[in-house]
Amino acid sequence: MTENDQKQLGATLWAIADQLRGAMNADDFRDYMLSFLFLRYLSDNYENAAKKELGKDYPKLEAGDKRAPLALWYAANAKDVADFEKQMRRKVHYVIEPAHLWSSIAEQARTQDNELLNTLQQGFSYIENQSFENNFQGLFSEINLNSEKLGKNYAARNAKLCTIITKIAEGIADFSTDSDVLGDAYEYLIGQFAAGSGKKAGEFYTPQEISTILSGIVTLDSQNPASGKKKKLRKVLDFACGSGSLLLNVRNQLGARGIGKFYGQEKNITTYNLARMNMLLHGVRDSEFEIHHGDSLLNDWDTLNEMNPAKKLECDAVVANPPFSYRWQPNEALGEDFRFKSYGLAPKSAADFAFLLHGFHFLGDEGVMAIILPHGVLFRGGAEARIRTKLLKDSNIDTVIGLPANLFFSTGIPVCILVLKKCMKFDDVLFINASEGFAKGKRQNRLLPEHTDKIIDTYQYRKEEERFSRRVSMKEIEKNDYNLNISRYVSTARPDKKIALQEVNDELVELEKEIVSATIRHNEFLDKLGLPPLPIDKKKIDAS
Repeated sequence: MTENDQKQLGATLWAIADQLRGAMNADDFRDYMLSFLFLRYLSDNYENAAKKELGKDYPKLEAGDKRAPLALWYAANAKDVADFEKQMRRKVHYVIEPAHLWSSIAEQARTQDNELLNTLQQGFSYIENQSFENNFQGLFSEINLNSEKLGKNYAARNAKLCTIITKIAEGIADFSTDSDVLGDAYEYLIGQFAAGSGKKAGEFYTPQEISTILSGIVTLDSQNPASGKKKKLRKVLDFACGSGSLLLNVRNQLGARGIGKFYGQEKNITTYNLARMNMLLHGVRDSEFEIHHGDSLLNDWDTLNEMNPAKKLECDAVVANPPFSYRWQPNEALGEDFRFKSYGLAPKSAADFAFLLHGFHFLGDEGVMAIILPHGVLFRGGAEARIRTKLLKDSNIDTVIGLPANLFFSTGIPVCILVLKKCMKFDDVLFINASEGFAKGKRQNRLLPEHTDKIIDTYQYRKEEERFSRRVSMKEIEKNDYNLNISRYVSTARPDKKIALQEVNDELVELEKEIVSATIRHNEFLDKLGLPPLPIDKKKIDAS
């Protein structure tokens, strides 16, 4: 499928969503729409694998027969079902009962079956609790099939679901069932819903262009970025993972087998479920990722709270786009937390450095961390200045990248990317002032490929360019009291044009002479015509 087809599929699905959601809140409809796409993906993937597994025994249906072939096989081979499902768990890591396959659900919707809603509930429950060996409890917890938003009673809700599912089935029928295509369509819809859901709801999504910068940086060799990309990252962490798109972007950089294991954490339950679906939808097996629902600031995930140094999670790459200037509740106990003890606590008014220190703690010695933060972390005083100073004195801040304003759905403020390392090759800090490189949009500005490529290229080869990038010595940063305000080091202001005053004066004198000469000549014509002359200063006549 071409890129154009993928865009067309995304646009088709978005049009269906826009048409069907009616009075329903866009965020609510998003959960239904994305869940159905997820079911479609799981079903297609499962049916393709089952077809290979059963070979010639896979039932062939007559033209026009809309039943799921697996339903026929199950009915004819009841005694072999347990072995078949065991084998499928080994091959694709999950099982879907024939009645819960998308083809069965879509057929129920097409025929306006009164049992559709009940079947969906049973299917979602089975996927959460029995499909996978790993527990996916609560995966569909945000989808309330009995919500009055779908209708006032069971019949109305069932009818609404029939319409939605039929439209989706018709909309995607002509497109490939390739998993990457559905995954890309899913990602497209997440972005569209984020853009259309208002600033608060858009927090869960990092625009792809910015994700590309972060993932492009962390996949390069940490000590010598100019040598190119690493072949493999063993462990990658995003502790504020949102819909998981940033983790998937890192995967895109190195290919499907380029990442050993993904670790993600998300506080919002709806977004946490989106992230798990998103990973599976992009072909990441359940054994290849761990996404946790919880609060990173409180470090309530056991995996990240391991006190035994030998068992501590250390990642080759840490990426994050945490909430900007989030108000938190630091307390005495957090002051003794292993993540913050050596640096101090971030202020109550802005948890930016708390997020940074959390991720930095889990960065391996040869790893790279790239985090998106508001510009305030670069220059604010007090506790933040003390944390910033220690990071600089320890040579942990490698690069500071200033981005244009209004790139995010959630805020219009300009933000920066900090690149951190535990072992730095260079004894300076690279500043990249990319604030002027963007395409202006109606609601948000956008980074074009040439803008993202230039930023990554500048980081990779540590280039210096007037008004764009500069390597700044620690001595100069120390002179500026460890203030990292980008404009102090790389100003985009253009110097005023120098004016040659003597040349301007000479030019004005010549112009004055020409005016006087022209006036005298004009007055000669007026005199011949018997008309009064134009007034002219005698001194100017003498001077000319």
